[in-house]
Amino acid sequence: MGLTSEGALARRIVAELRAAGFTAWLVGGCVRDELLGNEPKDYDVATSARPEQILALYPRAEQVGAHFGVVLVRDQAAQVEVAAFRSDYDYADGRHPGRVSFETDPRQDALRRDFTINALFLDPVSGEVLDFVGGRDDLRAGIVRAIGAPEARFAEDRLRMLRAVRFAARFRFAIEPRTLAAMRDLSAGIHQVSAERIRDELIRILTEGQARRGMELMDEAGLLQQLLPAVKAFQGVEQPPQFHPEGDVWIHVMRMLETMGRATPSLALGVLFHDVGKPPTFRIAERIRFDGHVEVGERMARGILGHFRCPGTLIEQVAELVAHHMRFKDVPRMKQSTLKRFLRMPNFEEHLELHRLDCLSSHGHLDNYDLAKKLHQEMPPEVLRPARLATGADLISMGLQPGPSFGRILAALEDAQLEGRVRSREEALALAAALHHEGL
Repeated sequence: MGLTSEGALARRIVAELRAAGFTAWLVGGCVRDELLGNEPKDYDVATSARPEQILALYPRAEQVGAHFGVVLVRDQAAQVEVAAFRSDYDYADGRHPGRVSFETDPRQDALRRDFTINALFLDPVSGEVLDFVGGRDDLRAGIVRAIGAPEARFAEDRLRMLRAVRFAARFRFAIEPRTLAAMRDLSAGIHQVSAERIRDELIRILTEGQARRGMELMDEAGLLQQLLPAVKAFQGVEQPPQFHPEGDVWIHVMRMLETMGRATPSLALGVLFHDVGKPPTFRIAERIRFDGHVEVGERMARGILGHFRCPGTLIEQVAELVAHHMRFKDVPRMKQSTLKRFLRMPNFEEHLELHRLDCLSSHGHLDNYDLAKKLHQEMPPEVLRPARLATGADLISMGLQPGPSFGRILAALEDAQLEGRVRSREEALALAAALHHEGL
């Protein structure tokens, strides 16, 4: 495994702090990942140096947590967080300690952390590991365990409950029974966490490759009912067996998440919410029906994502995935204008992938997927979105006034162009005149 620029910077910082007479170790997630044989995403250093002593060594560094003794050291594109050993006390807001005490003993620093697997210290030169909480044993056993009393760790920061789910899902670990029991007991407290922090954890859970496991663990811990009751409602909602032999809506969506693997946030959320409108529209007539579930689902998805303060671009893409996921069945019969508008939707590859997952997780037929993918690949952009043969300025020059009929005529002209019924500006203007005369 090659050393990243962040890894090289972290090792240099450890060496420089030690040369200055301080104790310094790699700590946290980077140690966990290295011991698991994974490449760390980022690096943290813990040291006996006080914040002012760290800043004296690195005067261009940035204090990102002055109260907590955290300094960000940068070197070109690489950056490493350097934190003084500390103990935390008096968590009043369910996130931040009201008081910290800087320490010289790494043991005290380990005891303030969340999970045993995240409280390991590594000497990058000798490979020595400091383990004060049994983290190495838990890594070997595949266990996520809170340090000390789990109730106390989760009271300090309720988001740690979702972090436990994320780590267990990502590494395919189990959550230690007492830790899981505390999560169930305290699950309602997750609402004390800001919507943005919850959103970021949920997206990580959904996109890191083990989304099904993540959702199932959230359900087991009581967090699914608290945060995503509309997804919890999937359970027990039957579907027509001729289209969904796999079972209810929950089983269907879980199968999709499992097949999906790593994904973009929009695709992952689109998969999770594509059938969110089914529970409220479920009824039995001559068979099980979900009339209007697409429209209902789009509104619900927008509402849920808005609640978690997702960016507008993300909300729009997920809403589009929900709104159009049933249209693939119509591809063989679509008019050319309708088909081309469908195929030219932004990020159409995600629409294709959602439909593929939908099919593989239900009836298994990919005919419409294969056809849509073939057409999308074969039609170049200039065919899907050709330059207009006639514009609004042309209509005005003909004496038409902007208004409701103006837009309808332009849409009809584009339909005719996409379908090959008009092929020149003259033909388009003649059609516009005829449509205006007919009172369109």
